[in-house]
This record gives sequence, C-alpha cells and structure tokens, in this order.
Amino acid sequence: MTIDHLSRRSAIATLGIGAAAMTINEASAQTPAAAPAAVPAFAGNHQVKPLRFNPARLHGLSERLITSHHENNYAGSVKALNMIETRLAAALADTDLPPVVYGGLKREELHRTGSVVLHEVYFDGLGGNGQAAGSIRDALGAAFGSFDRWEADFRRTGMSLAGGSGWCVLVYNLHTRSLHNHWAWDHMHGAIAGVPLLALDMYEHSFHMDYGTAAAKYVDAFFRNIDWEVVDRRYAAALRGGG
Repeated sequence: MTIDHLSRRSAIATLGIGAAAMTINEASAQTPAAAPAAVPAFAGNHQVKPLRFNPARLHGLSERLITSHHENNYAGSVKALNMIETRLAAALADTDLPPVVYGGLKREELHRTGSVVLHEVYFDGLGGNGQAAGSIRDALGAAFGSFDRWEADFRRTGMSLAGGSGWCVLVYNLHTRSLHNHWAWDHMHGAIAGVPLLALDMYEHSFHMDYGTAAAKYVDAFFRNIDWEVVDRRYAAALRGGG
C-alpha cells in the first residue's frame, strides 16, 4: 500500500472522527431539557452479546486477542450505538437543530449499527473445527463452481484489505437470491439486501496482537476456527426470509 493511500485513509478517518465528535457535542448543547419518552428505534438498550465459545480453546487465535477484541472494539460499538440512539431521540424533538448536525448523528448511527452487527456475526462464526458441511457447502460449490473456488475468492477478498481496514462478508442477497463474497471498506459498506452469513474482520485490531502485519496467517487461523453449523443455520434462515 502506498504512502499516499495510507495518508488518504488516515485523513478520511480523522475527518470522520472529528465530524462525529463535533456532531455529538453540538447535539448535546442543543438537547432539550426534557427528552421524549424512549421508543424502540431510539431506546439505546442494546446489550453486549457474550462469546458463545471458550476463547482459550481456539486454534491460532489467542484468548488475549479475542477477549480484547470483544471487550474493547465490539463492546465499545454497542455502548456508542446506545448513546447515539438516545441523542437522536432528543435531537428529533429539537426542531431548530440544523440538518447537518442531525445528519452527522444519523451517519454515526449507521456506522455503529454496522459495527455491532458485523462483530456479532464474526464472533458467532468462530468456535468450530473449520470443517465445512451442510447445505451451505453445497450451495457455495454451486454458486462459485466449487467450494475451493469460493474459499479462494473469500481469502483473496480478505487479503485485499490487509494493511488497511474493513470486512470480507459472505452474504445471501434476498433480492437476487444469490451468494456472494463482498468487500467492505468500513462498517457501512455493504450490498443492499445482503444478509451476512460469515464475516472476516480485517481491521488490524482483530489480528495485530497475535500476528503483527502477517495478515495471511490470521486468515488461515480464522478458517481453522469457523463454525460451519452456525453459518449453515444462518443460510437456512436467510432462505426462509427470501420467500
């Protein structure tokens, strides 16, 4: 990755963080004294979902790495989403709030929602033996020409984000009724109607503690720990949702 590319990413990230902070501060300054009663859309009551496996029993992913990722990055997004939702409830009641400020809150709501969803799909997909089976294996073979071709595409998609940030996500698209591996630069970058079945976190916080910059070794470890029964159940549920 070039220095210019890194600089561009850093600049975008800095601007995004600054805008979010400004938005939250401005919204706080204009929040009415009495906020409206909470409704489901703005309740801010999302809970941190516990790990469904013992992180000490994964192969090639340390307990320290998984615990830090879960408690800091994922849990941090849950807390931030709750805060943003309650700020939105107050901001909606403020008819004088400038659209640019409200828009900043809505952007952060989308960002944090994506982070929470993708992290939960990521963690729930771990804890298995990495042996693909079930209808999802057959479906991936049919969609990509063979299961090995699907895996090659998934790995290459993930590695295309190495050195930067983002997600590689296997989705079932309810609109096209097809399976795809999607490249996502951030938590908001995803195909419309795509139901995530398996997510690979390529942000450096997901592997740097164990592997430094050796992202390929992390991807290998991820594959060794996939719980394909979970992925298969998600696929079956997505098919039911497709009608």
